[in-house]
Amino acid sequence: MSLLLVTIYHWVESLKAEGKSALPPAELAAFEARYQAILNEGFAANPLPEPVKTRVRKRGRPKRSPPRNLLERLQKHQGSVLSFMQDFSLPFDNNQAERDLRMMKLKQKISGGFRSEDGARQFCRIRGYLATVRKQGLNVLDALLTYLPAILNLLCLSLSSYKEG
Repeated sequence: MSLLLVTIYHWVESLKAEGKSALPPAELAAFEARYQAILNEGFAANPLPEPVKTRVRKRGRPKRSPPRNLLERLQKHQGSVLSFMQDFSLPFDNNQAERDLRMMKLKQKISGGFRSEDGARQFCRIRGYLATVRKQGLNVLDALLTYLPAILNLLCLSLSSYKEG
């Protein structure tokens, strides 16, 4: 499965480099068929467990193996997994989103959290601004110096509304 996804990724990247915006329908169908074939092989190798016949019936669904759970998730979310193949503007992975959340989790880990909800909101506002500046390819220090008065004004306004409330 991972080999198929990486192959699709490289194929999409080569088409992007050629200036194309979509996979040809025949290739799209072939990749989706191969994805489904791999899932079917996985389901055949990881069948559902046989129901245990006991007097007392357990509630809930029967326990499944981790590979079976992964296969079911990949089948259920096939559209999301293969979305980068259908829309070239979507990223192959979600690494950027995880990187954006990393600083927040690090701050929580180091200090144990935020003292107030307002402080967390301010931290998120500043981190969001810096992430946007980086994504747009601008110099972070220049952007901070340019908009520092506006940023300080926003922070002061939110602090004053916090103290009044």
